[in-house]
Order: sequence, then structure tokens, then C-alpha cells
Amino acid sequence: MVAHSGLITVMERAVRKAAPRLRRDFGEVEQLQVSRKGPADFVSMADKRAEQTILEELRNARPDWGILAEESGSIEGNPSKPRWLVDPLDGTTNFLHGIPHFSISIAVEEKRPDGRPEITHGLVYQPLTDESFWAEKGRGAWLQDRRLRVSARRELADCVIGTGIPHFGRGEAAEWAKIYNAVGPQVAGVRRFGSAALDLAWVAAGRMDGFWEDDLDPWYSAAGVLLVREAGGFVSDYRGQDRVFERREYVAAAGSIHSRLQKLIAGALR
Repeated sequence: MVAHSGLITVMERAVRKAAPRLRRDFGEVEQLQVSRKGPADFVSMADKRAEQTILEELRNARPDWGILAEESGSIEGNPSKPRWLVDPLDGTTNFLHGIPHFSISIAVEEKRPDGRPEITHGLVYQPLTDESFWAEKGRGAWLQDRRLRVSARRELADCVIGTGIPHFGRGEAAEWAKIYNAVGPQVAGVRRFGSAALDLAWVAAGRMDGFWEDDLDPWYSAAGVLLVREAGGFVSDYRGQDRVFERREYVAAAGSIHSRLQKLIAGALR
């Protein structure tokens, strides 16, 4: 068994406490009480309950840390301490339609000496498959106790690339279509699974060779970005720079593929 830090243990405990209820709710998806949060952006009682459970665990472990969570928003903590980034249910639309592909994502954001935020710990958990993808800065990325490595494919024509397609009320469909028209004919396949956190974890695990999406909040992406980087991959914004959280743009892939994927995307948007 791979030894990980106490923080990963805290995160594991939180997701495993929330998971049984999520699994049960998923099995009774027709009976769920659902409210509309915005166009095509559903939030369920399951989502809120999971977040409540996770936040209780995290606050018990680190009471003075701040939290940025999808449902609760920003919860202030000691500004000199790290903060948690939490998405209790990434893939809500899948969940509410009975599609068995969703995840819980938790990350730790710390301040660098220059004041810029840095993600140091991340965990993406798939409750239905009991897969726990986790990473610590400088210590690699793991699936349970198996070391993860990004795909070794070197030709775009052999690659499967993940993405998120803008849906009603969110994102710029015309811009996405330009990128797809540039990327699609160059690769073996493009996949849209509906959980960005899991997509990034799958890039880290070599299940997909790359991924692009924009308009993603940090609670969706932070843990996944760390997973890809710690698995030996690269993550940049569409311009090829390291400003993914500021620009809310993500291109993730193994090194040999990343630069070509990023150039296709940048070229499509010129």
C-alpha cells in the first residue's frame, strides 16, 4: 500500500462518507427532488447532501481553512492557511439521467511565496466504480496504490481526445465547433463523457490521450490538473501558457501530443 499524506487521508474519508448516499440516490434517480439552478444546469438534493457531508469532514479536520465549493460558494478561513476546492458531484446531468459516470473532486490550494495560488493535493473519486485517483505535488499520481502515467502514444491519429461540449446557457458553441473541426479529423476519436474531473483523471491514467475544455470553474478542474501533471503530462491554456485557472481554459495531454493539440486549438481560434 502506498503511503500518502494526512491530507489525502482526510479527503478519502470525506468522499467515502458521502459516496454510499450518492450511490443510493443514484439508484432511485426518478424519485430525486430536483430544482433548476439555471438553464441545463441541474442541482439535486443528492448534490447538496453530498457537499454537506464532505464539508463537515473537511472542517472537522482543518477548522481554520477556507473552502470554495460549488453549492456553498466561498467560505472564509484563515487567509494564511490553504483552502479546499470541492465539487461534490461533477456530472450532475449524467447523475439525474441515470448515466453512471460522475465523480467527487477535492483539491487543496496553497499560496506560493509570490502570492499566486498553487494546487498541492487532489483527489477525484468515482463512487460507482470505487476508483480513487489522487495526487500530491512532487509525489506522483495514483489510482488507489497504482502509479499513473499519461499515455505514451505519439501520433495524433492514434489518440482519443476528451472534451466538454457547451450546452444550453453555458459556453460558446461556435467557438467549440471551430476547435472540433480542427481537432476531430486529426484524431482517432473525440469523446464527451460529462464529468471534467473524471476526464482529466482518465488522461492521467492513460485512458484518454488528451482533453480540452473551457469555462470550467476551479472546483471542477483543480484536482484533475494536478493529476495530469503528476502523471507526467502537461496542462496549459489555449495559448500554451500556464494560466489555466485565470483563463478557465484547459488543454491536457502527454508532452508529445500536448503541443500539437494546443497548436490545433490556437489555430482554430485565430
